[in-house]
Amino acid sequence: MIRYALRCSDGHDFDGWFRSADAFDTLRDAGQVGCTVCGSTAVQKAPMAPALPARDEARPLAPASPVEQALAALRRQVEANSDYVGSDFANHARAMHEGEMPRRSIHGEARIDEARKLVEDGVPIAPLPFAPRRKLS
Repeated sequence: MIRYALRCSDGHDFDGWFRSADAFDTLRDAGQVGCTVCGSTAVQKAPMAPALPARDEARPLAPASPVEQALAALRRQVEANSDYVGSDFANHARAMHEGEMPRRSIHGEARIDEARKLVEDGVPIAPLPFAPRRKLS
């Protein structure tokens, strides 16, 4: 994933996350990247400074703003109190809802069509305001 600082033709600044530089270009050229303020699709990358790690790599950087602190706390809460099921989230959520497996707190990833179908079928899910950390093992 790559994060870009973006600016619309009206001068509104906002951020966007993309799978790659090519993905940004493809989505922008298709008119699918819109300003979060005015909706304009005339969007360009804005100048931005690179994110540099702290000198002490063993000590993570503390979130700067109250919003970032709240998101970090939410992430810690979710990760400490639920199981990561990866891209199999929709199958697990549906199976628990239908009583085919024991209920437990889970988090993971689902395509938008999978999430929409779960909601339509009454499965209680909610999007998280952050992407799950991928577990390698």
